[in-house]
Parts: sequence; C-alpha cells; structure tokens
Amino acid sequence: MFEAKTTAGKKFDLYLMGLIVFSLFILMIESLPSLSPTTRLIFYVAEWVLSSIFFIEYLLRVYVSPKPLKYILSAWGIIDLLSVLPIFFLAFNNTAHYFRIIRILRLIRVFKIFRLSQFTKEAYSLYHSLVASLYKIAVFMFFVILIAIIMGGLMFIVEGGGENGFNSVPESIYWAIVTITTVGFGDIAPVTDFGKFLASIMMLLGYAIIAVPTGIVSMEMYKNQEKANNEIVSCPNCSNVNPKQANYCNHCGASIDKKQEDEK
Repeated sequence: MFEAKTTAGKKFDLYLMGLIVFSLFILMIESLPSLSPTTRLIFYVAEWVLSSIFFIEYLLRVYVSPKPLKYILSAWGIIDLLSVLPIFFLAFNNTAHYFRIIRILRLIRVFKIFRLSQFTKEAYSLYHSLVASLYKIAVFMFFVILIAIIMGGLMFIVEGGGENGFNSVPESIYWAIVTITTVGFGDIAPVTDFGKFLASIMMLLGYAIIAVPTGIVSMEMYKNQEKANNEIVSCPNCSNVNPKQANYCNHCGASIDKKQEDEK
C-alpha cells in the first residue's frame, strides 16, 4: 500500500486512482438538477460504497504503516483523511458532502506511480521560486491593497450617493479590486466624467500590476536555473547531466574530463 515500485503496489495504486476518478465523476454528475430520483438513489448508494472502500483503505494504511502517527500527520495522511471524512456528512447534509471533491488531490500520486520525475522537478523549481519571491510579492501585494483602498475612497467621493452602486466605501473598494485585477464584472460602474477618468487609470494600472509578480517569479526561476547549471556537468559520451563533483557518468560510466567541462 505504500510501495509503488512493485508490480502489486502499482496495480493497487492504479485501481485506487480508477475508483477516485469514478467517485469524482459521480460527484459532478449528481449535482445536475435534471437527474431523476432513481438515478440519484443509484449514485447515493454508489457513493456510500466508494466512501466505505476509501475509509477501509485509510484504516488499512494506518494499520500497516511502520509509523502510524507519522503517516497520519504527514501531508498524504491528512489528504487521505480529508477525502474520507465526507462519508459522515452523507446522511446528515445535502451539500456538505461535496467537500469530497478534495479527493482529486489524491491523484497527485500519479507522479509517483509513473515516475514522472521530470514534472516533479519542474514543480519543485516553481515552488522554490515562489518561496524565494514571497517577501517581494508580499510587499507588492501590500501596496496593491493600499492603492485599492485609496482609489476606492476617491471613487466613493466622486460617485457616492448615486444609484450606480457606490453606496459605501467597502463597495467602492470592491469595485477598485475588481477593476485592478481586470476582472470587470460590470455590476458597479462610474457615470461621471471624473469617475470614468479614475476608472481608466485603474484599468491601465491593472495590466502593469499583473506583470510585476510574473517578472519577480520569472527572475527567481532564472536564478535557480543558473545555479543548477553551475552545479552539473555533461557527459562527453552520452551527454547526460551529472553532479559537478562526479568523475564518471552516472548513466554510461564514461570518464568526465573536468578541465574540458570548465573550458566549456
């Protein structure tokens, strides 16, 4: 149940993935208002069966785990637990059981099953870039919030008191956030000339705001890639990359000429 390298482990995980996908399919279809009562009953019974299987599977994972508490408190253990908890809401609430959509997180195991290490590596690269950019993005978001509050207050001064939706400062700030993010629901819109002028400035400002965090993260990703390139060497025989301290290729066993690589 914890070893996807073996044939039995892969089969177990694949069957489990199939049940999860089928469960999510049922979840989406049963939300349709046009389903007949008979179909809803069939889906209800099927969901009880699937949820019971997932609950038993979770208990078995805890039982066979060498360190049960470590598994329960791990990220996978928490995801597995959250995916089986909605079974207790099936009989008591008509909407809370849709929380079982979180089961889709369990499909992340597909990276482990099929050894999609390349995608995992790229995901880690993006994660480290986001973490490295956290403080810069936090400062940037702080100023965006300040701009939204200031512009929302100005818009309330200009447009407040009318029938166009600017009935309070919070409503005006909501409009400012929607405008800055270029969403533009259209439920609130200025009618005065000066109000339209402020709205135009904020719309143009929104495009600049979108570009800033993208540039910050992209720069961190570039730095990480440069750092990774400086820590690897290419094999002259098979061209596969190896750690910089390697004397022989990990793939073909050929000798790596460090001097030649440094000259490159």
